[in-house]
Amino acid sequence: MEALAEGLWELADFHEQNGEIGKAIKCLETVCQSQVSFLPIVEIKSRLRIATLLLKYTHNVNHAKSHLERSQLLLKSIPSCFELKCRAYSLLSQCYHLIGAIPPQKQIINKGLELACASGDGFSVKLWCCNFTSQLANALAIEGDYWGSIAALERGFSFAAEMYYPELQMFFATSIFHVHLMQWEDVNSVANAAVRCNEIWEFLQPDKRCQCMGLFFYNELLNTFYQLRICDYKTAGLHVDKLDQAMRNEMQQVQQIKNLTAELNTINDSLSQSDPHNRERLGLYEKQTQLQEQLRQAAFSAGMESLGSSYLGNARQMWDKLELAPQPIDGEWLPRSAVYALVDLMVVISGRPKGLFKECGKRIQSGLQLIKEELLKLGITDGVREVNLQHSAIWMAGVYLMLLMQFLENKVAVDLTRSEFVEAQEALLQMKNWFVRFPTILQGCESIIEMLRGQYAHSLGCFSEAAFHFLEAAKLTESKSMQAMCHVYAAVSYICIGDAESSSQALDLIGPVYGVMDSFVGAREKTSVLFAYGLLLIKQHNLQEARMKLASGLRITHQLLGNIQLVSQYLTLLGSLALALHDTTQAREILKSSLTLAKTLYDIPTQIWVVSVLTALHKELGEKGHEMENTEFARKRGNDLQKRLADVRSSIHHMELIEKVKIEVHQLHDTDIKRAIAGPSVGVNLDIPESIGLSVSNPTPITRLVNIDTGRFGKKS
Repeated sequence: MEALAEGLWELADFHEQNGEIGKAIKCLETVCQSQVSFLPIVEIKSRLRIATLLLKYTHNVNHAKSHLERSQLLLKSIPSCFELKCRAYSLLSQCYHLIGAIPPQKQIINKGLELACASGDGFSVKLWCCNFTSQLANALAIEGDYWGSIAALERGFSFAAEMYYPELQMFFATSIFHVHLMQWEDVNSVANAAVRCNEIWEFLQPDKRCQCMGLFFYNELLNTFYQLRICDYKTAGLHVDKLDQAMRNEMQQVQQIKNLTAELNTINDSLSQSDPHNRERLGLYEKQTQLQEQLRQAAFSAGMESLGSSYLGNARQMWDKLELAPQPIDGEWLPRSAVYALVDLMVVISGRPKGLFKECGKRIQSGLQLIKEELLKLGITDGVREVNLQHSAIWMAGVYLMLLMQFLENKVAVDLTRSEFVEAQEALLQMKNWFVRFPTILQGCESIIEMLRGQYAHSLGCFSEAAFHFLEAAKLTESKSMQAMCHVYAAVSYICIGDAESSSQALDLIGPVYGVMDSFVGAREKTSVLFAYGLLLIKQHNLQEARMKLASGLRITHQLLGNIQLVSQYLTLLGSLALALHDTTQAREILKSSLTLAKTLYDIPTQIWVVSVLTALHKELGEKGHEMENTEFARKRGNDLQKRLADVRSSIHHMELIEKVKIEVHQLHDTDIKRAIAGPSVGVNLDIPESIGLSVSNPTPITRLVNIDTGRFGKKS
């Protein structure tokens, strides 16, 4: 009977290799449903194999769970079988995770830990301890018990240290770093976690690092998130450069592996179909051996050699997975495609403040295309909504949908900066429509969408509507940073309205943020509120004080943020102030620098604003030729801007975006969905500071600029 079972197992393997998963499962079910009794161990192995196939290729989690629960019952009567028991516990934990059943998942993980801890100090036992500890930390993080999660991960780190396994220590160190980023209660704890990761990584031998590309991407991305959070854009840029180069190398290696695999499959097919006595067979065998060796070397150099084995729970072909930890630990953070999309996103976020819009545009399109392909694989087509998703697909769908929204957010920001209002409107509408279709998964994006509606409205001179949306955005988030930024944006919109009541409302919003600006991590909030406060002081004709605040904000922006759009706007305000204070020499130099930056950004409204101030300067100095030249430049740019504004205002969707109403959605209030989107490997937290700067919109009449009456100064952050 054992020979029969082994034959069915081999047949199941054959069908799996050919992609006939249904047939593979039927072979294995034949063993389980046979009228002839097999040994319990045979049935257990068959059921574990069925569960693995179901988790690997289908969304039928409940079917997999029933096989695993039956396996558990059978295993209770067998005193040994440590590996099989651990595999059953681990796979069952994954099932509970996929259906959002966290309490039973924690129970099964604790059973696995009890078994492992009672089974000695062997290497395999320690690996299973690490596996269960990692899964427990993930479950605790999903429940919001971050300190419990960190404590579990620290135990895992200790297990790895006892095994003298630095790569595994790196896995737990990065996971701890990740949870600290999610929690963010103590800046020093986050910084220390980052330092520990980098120290362990440097301790690894260079050849070992090459075999740990999953850990490399994980650590570098976490470091990038951290540096962006503290607004150290220069250091973040260094990490992004390393990520980008590694991604390019990885893509080349993966493509080489795919090409070799396809060629090897062709050789194998030829060998299976050719005459055994054919003289060409010897050449085919030689080619087969050569390709197998090339494939082995390519997989080794790419750090994928361990993924070729078909261990229980391995969910994808080797080139789709960036492994973080050895088997049996389910150490993947994100699929390779999602990591690549994240790298593209980091290139956009670090490049946007520098005005690298051409490269940003390429990366946005690349990221959006990749994400949409992955969503199609998950069955998310135009008509699919949240309620149509299989529960086991929710987390992965959530990852790609959140990335999609991040790319669209950056596209809106770039398009608004470049006065591409129609394209910004289209991207914003896409964000709104995705949110309406997936309101629970994308609940965290509602505040961002409202903020972008405010940016859009402000760019088109609809200042009252802009202020409304900024304030709504502040209400929809618990992030103090986001609330502060939205209040600053709303204050600038109120200043642009220009009446006394609006200025008073602006002061009410700016004052509290200004009072606590040094309490924020990084300099983003401080530079923005100094800009807005300087603008308000100009409105109140307190020019010297305004000059001091703006000079301070400019220095911080230039040194720490490197946001040339915000620098350009600071310079324009300071140039206007210098002209008003009759410091024409300084005004000329400042305004020339501002115009150069505005041209680099293709920022038409700021260009018009700067040239208008320069025209006033030339008029005051009697430079008639320069005055006429600037007037003509402003006329051409003004005509271009008015055409762009007319095009976007004529759209049927314009009023839909700016009207003072929130987006209507039917929330599912499904806690299981919220749990499912928390994700494996201690969750995915893309808490990346939105780097949308403040910018000036509509041009101001020359006379009003000379008088420093900024009632019409517009901001399109």
